[in-house]
Amino acid sequence: MKTFISIALIILTLPVAAQEIDNRYFELRTYHCHENKRPDLIKRFKNHTMKLFGKHGIANIAYFLPVNKDDNSLVYIIAYPNKSSRDSLWNSFASDPEWQRVAKKSEENGPLVEKVDQVFMTITPELSPSIKHGKYGKRVFELRTYYCFPGKLGNLRTRFEDHTRTLFEKFGMSNVVYWTSDEKDNSQSKLVYLLGHKSEQEGLASFKAFRADPEWQKVSKKSEENGKIVEKVISVYLEPLPFSPLK
Repeated sequence: MKTFISIALIILTLPVAAQEIDNRYFELRTYHCHENKRPDLIKRFKNHTMKLFGKHGIANIAYFLPVNKDDNSLVYIIAYPNKSSRDSLWNSFASDPEWQRVAKKSEENGPLVEKVDQVFMTITPELSPSIKHGKYGKRVFELRTYYCFPGKLGNLRTRFEDHTRTLFEKFGMSNVVYWTSDEKDNSQSKLVYLLGHKSEQEGLASFKAFRADPEWQKVSKKSEENGKIVEKVISVYLEPLPFSPLK
């Protein structure tokens, strides 16, 4: 009887586990604003753009401002049901007469955005099957992007799966979500992820303690016996806007 119950429980839990994997296609967009125009851009997102994204089947995931006050950008993440639907849904949004009216009205005194950076991504399932919004209280997010040496992304993902994420938690950092970038030029993908910290200062202190940890130093050395894994890391600290779903 016990064996039967155990097998039944396994069968019942398999579909649930499968459903936890988020197969959507994500887009990380950074809007570099013209001087003094970011407040107008924030207002446009809050009052119009987010609603119009939803109307056209684009999910609002997160909206951030950099902690660095000299950085005049707005960073946000949206999601499409799948990769093949991205262009059609975006074009549907962009051609919506309501959006065109809103955009024109908001730019009566000049354009708001000077430049847009885009990164397309998919969830890295072994690191974070899905986005966990949670209720963490007031916190900042750290967006980290890892550029690997050729052929080393798999090694990096394994190191995160087996060791790094656990050590992050040990030093008070919250693993929020991990993505792998989808590069249009077919170059090697990057690992892109969000950590949660109580503040930028606490995040910096946590990383300092993490890097000095003997267990991490042992793991790092062992993983690089056949060569260095990470070529470059870009880190940006972000504060969620009040209307951001993820905060």
